[in-house]
Amino acid sequence: NIIVILADDLGYAEPGCQGGKDIPTPNIDSLAANGVRFTSGTVSCPVCSPTRAGLLTGRYQQRFGHEFNPGPAVSASDIFGLPLGEKTMADRLKALGYATGIVGKWHLGYNEAYTPTRRGFDEFFGFLGGAHPYFQYLNPDRKGGEGSIMRGTEPVEEKEYLTYAFAREAAAFIERHKGHPFFLYLSFNAVHAPLQATGKRLEKFNGIKDTTRRTFAAMLDAMDEGIGKVLKKLRELNLEENTLIVFLSDNGGPTLSTSSRNDPLNGFKGQVYEGGVRVPFIVQWKAKLPMGAVYDKPVISLDILPTAIAAAGALTTPQMNLDGVNLLPYLTGEAAGAPHEHLFWRFGGQSAVRSGNWKLARFETGDPMLFDLAEDIGEKNDHAAKNPDKLKKLLAAYNEWNAQNIAPLWVRKAEKRRRRKKTKKG
Repeated sequence: NIIVILADDLGYAEPGCQGGKDIPTPNIDSLAANGVRFTSGTVSCPVCSPTRAGLLTGRYQQRFGHEFNPGPAVSASDIFGLPLGEKTMADRLKALGYATGIVGKWHLGYNEAYTPTRRGFDEFFGFLGGAHPYFQYLNPDRKGGEGSIMRGTEPVEEKEYLTYAFAREAAAFIERHKGHPFFLYLSFNAVHAPLQATGKRLEKFNGIKDTTRRTFAAMLDAMDEGIGKVLKKLRELNLEENTLIVFLSDNGGPTLSTSSRNDPLNGFKGQVYEGGVRVPFIVQWKAKLPMGAVYDKPVISLDILPTAIAAAGALTTPQMNLDGVNLLPYLTGEAAGAPHEHLFWRFGGQSAVRSGNWKLARFETGDPMLFDLAEDIGEKNDHAAKNPDKLKKLLAAYNEWNAQNIAPLWVRKAEKRRRRKKTKKG
């Protein structure tokens, strides 16, 4: 079985296994104690939807123009969803005989053709947009609309605190499909804004004086408890040993708005500094992987899909055009070296490339900066002037990768309109 648990806007430093001190996360920590924790686990974008597009396809989202969060639900255009030509992890695992389900946040398209049950998932319980109130009575779309809670394609009335509801539905999915292989994508919206928590859980953190941090702590605590419910259900059904579980965040924490901490990293959500793209990232598979291991070489969320396919006993093919790699042989010691020679990021005017411990980062029209992450994880010392050869090599690698990508569809359409107008005037 395969479970991918995705937290939303959780900073690198929050879980206890990552050094967090003020908010206990025993269930997340148990995954690290029973599996492999990545110290250089990254995602392919510093914001929500593009990361999800890359995670579910195993491909850099710039390959198919999904570089930014989608706009509002006003069109059936590709602008507003994961392009229909892209196969998802659910598509690929369903073809291998897996029951497939998503619980939680989708954020990859609002219109019918783009919704989860049309993208390989047999079951869906959650919402289609990028954020959602945690209490249904605060939701203006609670009786329909893009912000409603959906079961399949129908809006439903949900009375529980949303994090509790998602944990409940995830455990129920496991119970329903205990007799055959399943893929569960548990996509929490915690700890994304709005910051909302139940009164009892807030009382638990009365010792935290800052009200923003107290609410954040209560939200993270609720998500950790929800993960515990999922693990408990697996144990009750004797499924935990042979279930591949991946836990990660979709991007770094937006520290200024929610207090989510990324230290000792520089930057936060929306930036290609490490604080925007390096995240808590853990893999547990008790039957196959070492317990309590730490893996330091750089990996990326694109690796989850090929790893899942390998865990399912199948092979990836060149025709899939995947950018991720199967991590299993690296984690078991069967493969030496690093999974990737380079990792790349492009987010509008920001770009970055990492090779080993060296990272090049560029913002808008500024000069490229060069960091040695082995000695400077906080990206404070720019080596660009001192190491021009390394800078040149990384720039060349980035330019070669970038030449294979396309602009977002709305950018391409705008450019077509601009050319048409120019032609008419001419």
